[in-house]
Amino acid sequence: MTGSYTGFVTRVAHVMAGAARGGAELFYERLCIALHEAGDAVLPVVRTNAERAALLRQQGMPPVELKFGTRLDFFTRPRLRRALATFEPRVVVAWMNRAAMHTPRGDWVLAGRLGGYYRLSHYRHCAHLIGNTRGIVDWLRRQGWPDRRTHYLPNFVDDFVATPPATDLPGPGKKLLALGRLHTDKGFDTLIRALPRVPGATLAIAGTGPEEAKLRALARNERVAERVHFLGWRHDAGALLRAADLFVCSSRVEPLGNMVIEAWSAGCPTVAVAAAGPAELIRDRHDGLLVPHENPIALADAMNALLDDRARTQALAAAGRRRFETDFSRPVVLAKWRAFLATVEK
Repeated sequence: MTGSYTGFVTRVAHVMAGAARGGAELFYERLCIALHEAGDAVLPVVRTNAERAALLRQQGMPPVELKFGTRLDFFTRPRLRRALATFEPRVVVAWMNRAAMHTPRGDWVLAGRLGGYYRLSHYRHCAHLIGNTRGIVDWLRRQGWPDRRTHYLPNFVDDFVATPPATDLPGPGKKLLALGRLHTDKGFDTLIRALPRVPGATLAIAGTGPEEAKLRALARNERVAERVHFLGWRHDAGALLRAADLFVCSSRVEPLGNMVIEAWSAGCPTVAVAAAGPAELIRDRHDGLLVPHENPIALADAMNALLDDRARTQALAAAGRRRFETDFSRPVVLAKWRAFLATVEK
């Protein structure tokens, strides 16, 4: 598959009505850019966002920017239809619920791309559904979608192996890193509760969100405030991972876990709570460690086990790097996407 579609040119529109930041939004940008650089004709359609529009324009893909409001938004759908009719795509990919709700049928193949277990009523007019984990695809089939209309297409992340380590990761001693929006789904409270049992380690959390004040208060209550550092939103995940001794994914809810793949790319050993995505990705004790939900003691034990055993840590990091190269690197995943876009039929 990798060689068969190397020179194939496909016209594809990617419709994204997502947030300003997030894992799906970052992969949307990466995929549009990669397809464009591979020679495909790409039309990005996005919710109005100056930063995203500037990035795509800089890459030679001026986006269509639309409001993507609620069902009472009567302007987005006809404007989107006109933009698609003008572009004449072979395939239109609608990313998540809001985009799928507004994207009309047409002469194109309409595929909905899901990064979680969403309400499928938004996608009933789609000809195909794409899941970025095998678990999501299996779930779609259990909901009645046939095999021929459901497809597993994973994410890729940037290759961080040659990225210089960040020099501003704070604190002395062993450095723990967590990434993500400061939301209850991410389980940072469990991670902070585990920290008193990991003496001498410093935790850096890169992200912003509504739980920051509560997490800071929890760190004070657990008497680890001096060892927990909130870095805010960062655009240098690779450099942070390259500087960390251990990456910790504490999420309660994580359909995929791009962060795990990023850690593998950077060669950073990983401990994760066994949410759906990390549990699918990680082969426990081979390329990472998995721990039960809501268990700070188990999480602390896993972190200590790796921080105290350099040989084991290096072996896990090397195995994770191999997984990245074989399953989640840009060339591997891009070939799968291009083959799908070139061959999928209504």
